[in-house]
Amino acid sequence: QVQLRESGGGLVQAGDSLRLSCVLSGRTFSSYAMSWFRQAPGKERELIAAISWSGKDTTYADSVKGRFTISRDNAKNTLYLQMNSLRPEDTAVYYCAADRHQMGRQSAPAISWGQGTQVTVSS
Repeated sequence: QVQLRESGGGLVQAGDSLRLSCVLSGRTFSSYAMSWFRQAPGKERELIAAISWSGKDTTYADSVKGRFTISRDNAKNTLYLQMNSLRPEDTAVYYCAADRHQMGRQSAPAISWGQGTQVTVSS
């Protein structure tokens, strides 16, 4: 059974940076395409970044393109999200997700989810 644990969230000011981490355990990390989602209060969950099994390919939502960078270290079973130039509208709970079959898929029963980490950006 896949287990995902996010960390690195917190309260920051606009313009600051944060790096989120997500550790996968229970299965082989490199067998999964990985993604970051976020959900703000009263809004639907949003896919913001995805990365392929090897890390060679990445995709981003327009809302974070140029500011956020997704990466992975398969030797450490860890997914990262470097968030720069944070804005108040980036405030949300951030989730990592693991998908064995497809990169960037937004929902499917086979996707595994972490418990989320809160990011709050003050103006």
